Amino acid sequence: MIGRFRRSRSRAAPPPGDRRSSDPSRRPVPGGVPGRRPSLSVRTLSTQVFLLQVVVVLVLVVAAAAALVLQGRLDGEQNARNRTMAAAEAFAHAPGTALALQSADPAALLQTAAENTQRASGVDFVSVMDKDGVRVADPDPRLIGTRAEGVGRAAAGEAFTEDFRGKPSDAVRSVVPVLDPSRRVVGVVSAGIQVETVGHMLGWQVPVVLGSAALALALATAGTALVSRRLRRQTHGLGPAEMTRMYEHHDAVLHAVREGVLILGADGRVLLVNDEARRLLDLPADADLRQVAELGLGPGITRLLMSGEAASDEVFPAGDRLLAVSVRLTAPYGGPPGVVATFRDTTELRALSGRAEVARERLTLLYEAGVRIGTTLDVRRTAQELADVAVPRMADFVTVELLDSVLRGEEPTGAVRRMRRTALRGSRTGHPLQPVGDLIQFVVADTPTVAALQRGKAVRVPDLHDARDWRAQDPEGAGQVLAYGIHSLITVPLRARGVVLGVVNFWRGAGAPRFEEEDVAVAEELVARAAVAIDNARRYSREHAMAVTLQRSLLPRDLPDQEALEVAWRYLPAQSGVGGDWFDVVPLPGFRVALVVGDVVGHGLHAAVTMGRLRTAVLNFSSLDLPPDELLGHLDEMVMRLDTQTAGADGEQAPVTGATCLYAIYDPVGGRCTLSRAGHVAPAVVDPLGRVTFPELPLSPPLGVGEHPFEASELELPEGSRLVLFTDGLVEDRRRDIDEGLDLLRSAVGRPEQTPEETCRALMETMLPEHPSDDVALLVARTRLLEPSRVATWDVPFDVREVSRVRTEVSRRLGEWGLETESFATELVLSELLTNAIRYGARPVRVRMLLGRSLVCEVSDGSNTSPRLRRAAATDEGGRGLFLVSQFADRWGTRYVADGKVIWAEQTLGRTPEPAAATALLDDIAW
Repeated sequence: MIGRFRRSRSRAAPPPGDRRSSDPSRRPVPGGVPGRRPSLSVRTLSTQVFLLQVVVVLVLVVAAAAALVLQGRLDGEQNARNRTMAAAEAFAHAPGTALALQSADPAALLQTAAENTQRASGVDFVSVMDKDGVRVADPDPRLIGTRAEGVGRAAAGEAFTEDFRGKPSDAVRSVVPVLDPSRRVVGVVSAGIQVETVGHMLGWQVPVVLGSAALALALATAGTALVSRRLRRQTHGLGPAEMTRMYEHHDAVLHAVREGVLILGADGRVLLVNDEARRLLDLPADADLRQVAELGLGPGITRLLMSGEAASDEVFPAGDRLLAVSVRLTAPYGGPPGVVATFRDTTELRALSGRAEVARERLTLLYEAGVRIGTTLDVRRTAQELADVAVPRMADFVTVELLDSVLRGEEPTGAVRRMRRTALRGSRTGHPLQPVGDLIQFVVADTPTVAALQRGKAVRVPDLHDARDWRAQDPEGAGQVLAYGIHSLITVPLRARGVVLGVVNFWRGAGAPRFEEEDVAVAEELVARAAVAIDNARRYSREHAMAVTLQRSLLPRDLPDQEALEVAWRYLPAQSGVGGDWFDVVPLPGFRVALVVGDVVGHGLHAAVTMGRLRTAVLNFSSLDLPPDELLGHLDEMVMRLDTQTAGADGEQAPVTGATCLYAIYDPVGGRCTLSRAGHVAPAVVDPLGRVTFPELPLSPPLGVGEHPFEASELELPEGSRLVLFTDGLVEDRRRDIDEGLDLLRSAVGRPEQTPEETCRALMETMLPEHPSDDVALLVARTRLLEPSRVATWDVPFDVREVSRVRTEVSRRLGEWGLETESFATELVLSELLTNAIRYGARPVRVRMLLGRSLVCEVSDGSNTSPRLRRAAATDEGGRGLFLVSQFADRWGTRYVADGKVIWAEQTLGRTPEPAAATALLDDIAW
C-alpha cells in the first residue's frame, strides 16, 4: 500500500543518480567527508555554536560571581548591623544596667558584664558610656575614662546604627540609650564589629565563589564540547542502510500508534492511511488512491476533509464511536497542498471524563463544605449552612433536625425520636415539607430515620413509593410529598463524639435521578463535617452562656440608692462576649459616694472571674472607708498575692498583673472629689457650662506591679458637673488612636443640658462600632451638693462639761429640722461619742450633723485610736457606750482622716427602737 516502504532490511539500493562507487573503501565515513576526520574550523557551524555557548556560559558565570560577591558584602554589613544592634539593646535593656550606671563605681559593675556580652554575641567590642559620652566599660582598658565620638544622638534618647570612621577603629556600630524607670537617659551602650572583621568574613567567600565559578565554567565547557561533537556525528555521514532503518522505524511507528492518520493529496485522493485509521473509519482494503468521497466516511467527516480548512478535535459520529478529528494542511516539496488528518476514539474517554467530572464535582462540593460550614459558632446558622451547601448540587431539598438540648447548648440527652426542625433549604418553593421550628416525631419503629439512628449510619431509600413504613408514619403528609414529586431519600444521623445530635435528610424531586450508593458516601462526609462544627458551636454556646451568666452575676445589676450623685451607666461586652471590665457605685458614710471603674487584661472566663474577685475586694476595702490611694495600695498587694499563688500553680492560670483601676470618692458637703488611679485612663470632667477637661491626675502603675506608692488628687466640682469614668475600650480602637478618641469624647459630652443618661447614649452612638473589639464600661455621674442649711458644725472645747452644752444645741437644731422624734436617740448617741472623744481622744474635737434621707452624727478628734464594741460584764463600770450607739443607730463606724479620725453614726428618719430592745437596754442601764 502507499506509505509502506518495501526496501530490504539488509541493504538499501542507492538512489538514482548516485555516482559514488560501490567499493567499500569509497563509502561515506560517519561524521564527515570520506577519509577525513571532523574538522574544528571556526568557519564550521558546530564550532561557532560551540564558541557562542562558551562565551554565554562565561558571561553568566562572571555575572553570577560578581552578584554573589556583592550580595555577600551587603549581607555581611547587614548582619553586622543586626548583631550589633541586638547586642547593644540586650545590654542596655538588661536588668541592672541603669542601676549600675547610677552607682558610685559603674566601671566595676559593668566591665565584666560588657566583656561577657561581647564574647557571647560575637561582636568586636561592647562599650558602656555615661550620659556625657565618657566610657565606663570597654574591652580596651586604656579607653576607659575617655570620651566617645558621635554618641550625642543616643544621649538624646535615640538608638541608631552607623558605619563609624574614626578612633579607635573603623567599625559598624550600634548605639542604644540606657533609660531608668522614669524614661530618662542615664547612659549609652555601644556595640560594634570592625570593618576588618566584616572584610575578613567576605574574604574567605570570594575564593570559594570564584572556584565554584571556574568549576562550573569547566563543566559547562566540557558539556558543550561533548554535545557539539555528538551533534556533528549525528548530522553527517548517514549511509543508505542507516536511512533505510530510520524509514522502517518511522513506518512501524506510524502503524503502531493508537491514533488514525490519513493523508490526502491535492486532488482528494488517499496517499497514506495507517492501520488505526482503517479500523476507526472501517475503510475497505482498496482505499489507497481512491477519492475520499468514495470511502463512505459520513457527510460531516467528508465535508471537513474536502474543505481544505484546519480543525482541532472536531467530534463526529462514526458508527458506534465518537471520533475527534484534527486537520492540518501541508505542501510537501513545494507542490500542491495536501491534507493530514488524525482520528482519535473518544468514546471511552467521554465515559471516563463523565465519571471524572462527577468525582470532581463531589470533591468540589466537599471542599466548599469545609469552607462554608462552620463559619460561625452558632448551632442554627451552622445547620443552615449545611443545607445551603447541599442544595441544589447534592439534593433538591435538605432538612436538618436537632435535639432541643443541642439547640440550648446542653449535652445531647433525651429521646432521640423527638427533634426540632432547625434548617430547611429547597430548590423550589411550595413544597409540603414541615417548616423550621416544627417538632418532628418518629412514631413508626422502622422508618428510614429510626433505622439510621439505630444503625448509626446512612440509610438510602431509592424510591419513596416503595417505603411503606415511611408512608405509614404520616400517610397524609407522605402523600403530599409524593404528589409534589419528591421520590428519593438519604437519611444520615448527625453524630459527634459518638453521640447523636440530630439527623439530616437529603431529598430529590421530579427531574432528578434517584440516589445511588456513591451519593451515600458524599452525604455521610458532608454530615460528618457539619456534625463537628455543630458540636463545637454547641459547646461554645454552653461555655459562652456560662461565662456570660457568671459575668452578669458579678457585675452590679442595679445601682444603690444614694442622693449625692445622679448616675447612669453602660456596659458593652466585646465581640468575644465576655471580658474583665467592671464598674461600681458604693455609698459611703456621710452621704459620700465612691465611684469605681476597672479593667482586667484579656477576655474570657478567666478575665470575668478575676474581675469578680477584684470587684469584691474593692467592695470589702470600701467598707473600711479608706482613702482612694490607700485602697489601691491594699488592692495592689492582693493582686501580687494572687499572682504569687498563680505562679506556684504550674502556670495553669494567667496572672492578674496588668489590671487597671480608678477609684474616686465624692463628698456632697463642699463638692470635693478625691481620685486615685492605677494605670487607668483619666476621667473626663464636664462643668455646668459644658466645658470638658481631662484633669492631670498622678498616674501609678497597673495593679500587681508593686513597689510604687499610689497618689491621690482632689478636685472641686461645682453642683451640676458631670464626671465621666470609662475604660480604654471606649476611646481606643484599631481605626484610631487614643488622642482621636478623647477628642471625639469631648465633642460628644460637651452639651451642658445633657443628663447622665443622655450622655451615655451619645457616647455609645458616637464612639462605638456595632461589635467593639474590647469591653466598654462607662459611668457618668452628675454632682449634687448638700444644702448648707442641712449641715451643722460645732467646735467643742476639750472639756467634758461641754458635752451638755453641745447636746442642747444639737437638740435645738433638730427641732429646727423638725426631728423632735429623733432627738432622744440622737442626744444619747452624741453624748456617748463626744464623751469618748474628750476622754480618750485628742484635740481638736468637732461635731457635725448632716441631714439628708437619713441623719448622720459625726464626732472627730485628733487621735488615731479606734474604739471597739465589746460586751461589758455585769461588774464593769464602763464599756456600754458603743453598745448603746449600736442599738440606737442603724449604722456606725470609724474612718481615718489626715489629722485624726471620725466616728459616725447614721439613723434612719422616722424609725424608733423596738420596744423589746429598748426595754432590755434600759434595764441594763438601770442595773
